[in-house]
Amino acid sequence: MPRRRLGVALLIPGAAGVAVDTLRAAVGADDVDRLPSHLTLVPPINVREDELDDAIDRLRDGAAHARPIRLVLGPPSTFLPTNPVLFLAVNGDVAAVDALRNRVFRPPLERPLTWPFQPHVTLLDGGSDDRIRAAVDALAGWTVEVTIDRVHLLQEHKRDDGERLWRPVTEIVFGAPAVVGRGGLELELSVGGTLGRQEAAFRDRAFDEHQLARFGAPWKPEPLSVTARRDRRIVGTADGDVRSTGEAYLARLIVAPDVRGEGVGAQLVAAFGSVAAERGATFLSLNTEDGGPSLPFYERLGFERWYSLPEWRAGRDFVQLRKFL
Repeated sequence: MPRRRLGVALLIPGAAGVAVDTLRAAVGADDVDRLPSHLTLVPPINVREDELDDAIDRLRDGAAHARPIRLVLGPPSTFLPTNPVLFLAVNGDVAAVDALRNRVFRPPLERPLTWPFQPHVTLLDGGSDDRIRAAVDALAGWTVEVTIDRVHLLQEHKRDDGERLWRPVTEIVFGAPAVVGRGGLELELSVGGTLGRQEAAFRDRAFDEHQLARFGAPWKPEPLSVTARRDRRIVGTADGDVRSTGEAYLARLIVAPDVRGEGVGAQLVAAFGSVAAERGATFLSLNTEDGGPSLPFYERLGFERWYSLPEWRAGRDFVQLRKFL
């Protein structure tokens, strides 16, 4: 039976997460882009594919009994001399963290532990003793406050370059689901961010059935991405999808700041459009800020205004662009 390598964590949200990531990079951590800042509840564990739904149910049960947890992270400390780890101490409502951990640390998410559970946020794992002790001294007053209102199930993936990274596969917001329609046809409403595995499977199946009944075939955009590298370093990406309507949608184009102005973006768009045409697309589309710095770039590449998107994001006007292939 196939297995997934999973973990359960409280991800550090918002500005606090950015601050912790910055601190991790400053002390020499090399996994900032592969592992989000977090407080581990269940360390890596291999879970059978047929037990994945049970694992998600464990998280759902734990989250239903939890409320937003207010914590103070820091100052930095260390497990030396036992273990060369630099971490942020966790203070505040630690009892709530312990209670949540006890609810989710059950089969199939229960495993033997090398060290007793101690809430902490790792900054650097495996650094030299001198580096770790110097960081503890230099950052003695560093703290950040955070409120955590959801729990995440993470899964390990292997990147193209062989590095392993962890990404959320399910997030569950704290609090019991709302029940509406009591006394009649009751509904339980659960609020979250990204849909979980079971919910996404329902969405995809039901949407395909609707599309098949309404239009005679499911609508399945085909993902498309292009990556630019220089000396094995990634310097830009373009990604989106090709649709059965003849449209290829460019969702994101990003180029490393130090190579902008060198034609990397134009090459990415050209490659994206070329492959999209090979897959049957007749035009490219994208949206960008109306009057923003990217608009002249796309206009130079032959994109034209298609329609306006007033106050589309953060109160700013955007515009949908189109270019025929």
